[in-house]
Amino acid sequence: MLANHVLFLDGEALVIDKPAGLPVDRPRDGSLSLENHLDGLTFGFKRWPVPVHRLDRDTSGCLLLSRNPKAHARLQQAFEQGLVRKRYLAVLEGVVEGEGGLIDLALAKVSTVEDGWRMVGSPEGKASRTHWRLLAVKDGRSFVEFIPETGRTHQIRVHALEGLGAAVVGDPVYGAGGGETLLHAAELTIPRAGKEPIVAKAPLPARFISAGFSEADAVAAAAPDSAPETPSDG
Repeated sequence: MLANHVLFLDGEALVIDKPAGLPVDRPRDGSLSLENHLDGLTFGFKRWPVPVHRLDRDTSGCLLLSRNPKAHARLQQAFEQGLVRKRYLAVLEGVVEGEGGLIDLALAKVSTVEDGWRMVGSPEGKASRTHWRLLAVKDGRSFVEFIPETGRTHQIRVHALEGLGAAVVGDPVYGAGGGETLLHAAELTIPRAGKEPIVAKAPLPARFISAGFSEADAVAAAAPDSAPETPSDG
């Protein structure tokens, strides 16, 4: 029951800690998705809540949903105006160089018959920027914080691979796959005119703990304030 995963709730919005493996959009094969859980997230309202942005199927963490059409429009505008701050945590294969910085790598969508579609770094793509900070290194893997400044599809996953030279552990498209994807939307902050901001924090999932990383590893100095420009996949 996703009702047990609620991180924030008021009359306009709710934020849930989306489990890894649950798609936001209904899959073509008709298997379970977020839609199958929306009836249990009404909390006294007649309308089902509506996702304001997207997280990839295998990405866990903070997912914002609106509770009425007017709120939905305002929250979408916050994304479009670059006012939303997201913080992601990821475990990467290999030890990255440096302690932190800004990955400025434009992204474009490519498609082939053999491999289907994916995003790649390309000077002809859309501007994409991600701030990053190395939090810990254990067993030849890097625990990294990502703060996306823009909101492109698969931005963090491609920036990890092409910008830092290390794919997200378990990533089936940009990495070796073969296990759980260690990418988590840990924090979400949305300012609201005349109201308290929406602030949500999702605890570090068990799969990260099993990989040897802890909540203590996730604590770091505040990263630069930044936000995605558009609703996007994590």
